[in-house]
Amino acid sequence: MTQAISRALRLYHCTTTLAEARLDGWFLGLTARFFFAAVLLVYYLNSAATKVGEGIAGFFSVGDNAYFQILPSVVEAYNYDASQVPFFPYDLIVIAGTYAEFILPILIVLGLFTRLAALGMIGFTLVQSYVDIAFHGVDAKTIGAWFDRFSDAAILDQRALWVFLLVYLVVKGAGAVSLDWVLGRKLAAPSGQQVAA
Repeated sequence: MTQAISRALRLYHCTTTLAEARLDGWFLGLTARFFFAAVLLVYYLNSAATKVGEGIAGFFSVGDNAYFQILPSVVEAYNYDASQVPFFPYDLIVIAGTYAEFILPILIVLGLFTRLAALGMIGFTLVQSYVDIAFHGVDAKTIGAWFDRFSDAAILDQRALWVFLLVYLVVKGAGAVSLDWVLGRKLAAPSGQQVAA
């Protein structure tokens, strides 16, 4: 009986060690970016699209809706007239927030400047959650609670998982199947020499 348990433990250890060795350096970064794309890419791109005008020309015009979503209390202080909101710092915050919502998710999916983009998305998610709670008046069920029997709250449950996914990318990076890896290889190559893929 003891020998059978010992063999089973050795087999388990060998199998998991082999799997870890084969998947290390590429699988988790690629998988994290895949699930980010599957769950959050379209969500953030659609949210960002509500903050700009229509069409190609409209993309370069941040709309009033961006102010209502990002800085509701500031717009309220100016009688809901976004044109009266001061450029510094509020216009800059809204412009940066709007275009970050377009750019950062795309960078993560491409695996380009992934650590920085994921860190930016963590900040974005935290600010988004704060604004939802403090200014958009979400209810207690939407906020949720940790360590309870429910796992469907939009903020504390879902966004905690989003942040964990992003924390992984900040700490470990995009992995070998990414533009970061390609750029890293090019930068590591001595000038005038090609690095084998």
